[in-house]
Amino acid sequence: MKLILLFLLLFNVHFLSADAISVEDENLKKMIGHMLIVGFDDEKIDENSKIVQQIQKYELGGVILFDRFYNDRNKTKNISSPEQLQELTSKLKSFVKKPLFISIDQEGGKVARLKPSYGFSEIPSALNVSKLSLPHAKETYKTMAKMINENGINCNFAPVVDLALNPKNSVIVGLERSFGTSNEQVSNYAKILIEAQKKEGIVSVLKHFPGHGSSLGDSHQGFVDVSETWSKKELEPYQMLISSGHVEMIMTAHVFNSHLDEKYPATLSYNVNTKLLRQEMKYSGVIVSDDLQMKAISENFSLKETVTMAINGGVDMLLFGNQLGSQDLDALVETIYMQVKNGAIPHARILESNKRIELLQKKMSL
Repeated sequence: MKLILLFLLLFNVHFLSADAISVEDENLKKMIGHMLIVGFDDEKIDENSKIVQQIQKYELGGVILFDRFYNDRNKTKNISSPEQLQELTSKLKSFVKKPLFISIDQEGGKVARLKPSYGFSEIPSALNVSKLSLPHAKETYKTMAKMINENGINCNFAPVVDLALNPKNSVIVGLERSFGTSNEQVSNYAKILIEAQKKEGIVSVLKHFPGHGSSLGDSHQGFVDVSETWSKKELEPYQMLISSGHVEMIMTAHVFNSHLDEKYPATLSYNVNTKLLRQEMKYSGVIVSDDLQMKAISENFSLKETVTMAINGGVDMLLFGNQLGSQDLDALVETIYMQVKNGAIPHARILESNKRIELLQKKMSL
């Protein structure tokens, strides 16, 4: 009889332990899901859409919307009109149980997903806004923030606070994405956009840390080395805005700077994201990566290397836009999960990032 009782006890302990492990693993995968912002291909969604199932399975932290496909500008991706976009964002919100960052790149000028040709208000580039008086700039960004909010978007990857230091820079200066060369001018106009968006409940994302305005190359296309052109001056707009309490999220750049890190680009660098940004510059908010499918990263590092170094380096949210590539979400979550389980990524880093993300969501009442 004692042997039977012992057997039953061990049997129950085994299965209780298995259940506990299963729940623990599921919770870990959801915490990983909270750290992901992904792109998807649909203009319309329902309960059977792949992105909806992924959001619900992993409790994704966010999605990013694009108007057109990167390789086919004639093909609509997520945005075709205000009516369509409002329906899409409304549906996204209806399917989530946790807060969801519905994000976009709406800077104005040439970098605008909400284009006048689709029925949205025309917003000038950062360069042209910087030529306006401060009151006029406030009205311009008030209009943009209201438009973003009305269309169901709560996170905008703007303002750009890169300094326009290299006239030959094609990705920042050439596209008129910088407010100028002066730290004060850049921080003043960035602050106007941040404040306008905050009033509409929109998270602002400063980019591209620690500075992309002195580069010659484009990290979308490949490796970009700014070691000989970058200066500490490029940190000053960030420091001004951090010190004034105006920063909720910062996006990393994929630029390489041997003076800051001898081995890795900023997105994957502990020296840049933790030592410099968090410890020296006293930033305590959320860090989000630039798109990890850009060639500066994808052509030089494996997925396992990328996610491990980014998270360990201090990045809280990983962006996979699925414009420059196609990342299977199950494989992505599983890769990060296994790196946590085998100790390559400390569990404490997952908890730390989740805490920062949750604090921001509460602060913005998402």
